[in-house]
Amino acid sequence: MAERKTERAPQNRAIQTKATILRAAAEVFDEFGFSGASISKIMKRADVTQGGMYFHFASKEELAYAVMVGQGEGLEFPAGEDGLQRLVDITLYLADQLRHNPVLRAGVRLAVEQGEFGLRDDVAYQAWVLEFRQQLRFARAKGELQPDVDDHELAWILVSSFTGAQLFSQMSTGRADLPQRIASLWRYLLPAVATEEARGALRLTLPEAAAKAEPEAKTEPKG
Repeated sequence: MAERKTERAPQNRAIQTKATILRAAAEVFDEFGFSGASISKIMKRADVTQGGMYFHFASKEELAYAVMVGQGEGLEFPAGEDGLQRLVDITLYLADQLRHNPVLRAGVRLAVEQGEFGLRDDVAYQAWVLEFRQQLRFARAKGELQPDVDDHELAWILVSSFTGAQLFSQMSTGRADLPQRIASLWRYLLPAVATEEARGALRLTLPEAAAKAEPEAKTEPKG
């Protein structure tokens, strides 16, 4: 038993060190972007040695990719019945998180800047398409969508529109108005995709508890 505990201790430390490095990298990428970030800045922020850094990540590019594809980690989506309302709540929650969550902010920024580290990879966007489509499937089963709505196509449009809205909001107000912009997006989109009954029941603001949810809690994307 003592031997097993001895074996687990280094593994747990390695896992914790890797998480610390990723968090520090996200903060640095969020502040400086890919070009302005450096391994030395990330090491200093994480308070790790060069050996500790390169044990987990071989390069800044590898770190950037890990942050980019892990942008949804540590989020706790609003609770509630799956379907159109929960999808609206998730998008509003993401808009709120983008104002102060460095892991999400960095992942989103790196997805835009990935050409600077030699990538053209849509994996991060596809993950959100999958997440949104899951809620649209529930909405379809509940009769909340118009008959001619394709859930995959709508999920793609939502991710594309959200991406554009957050970039515009970032340039205009530092994302201070992003929740309002996403609510406006839904107001114009819903008449084309949702039934009249579903639209009448929808709320385009986050419940107070969801807006204050801690970003450290973790959720796993649904497949």
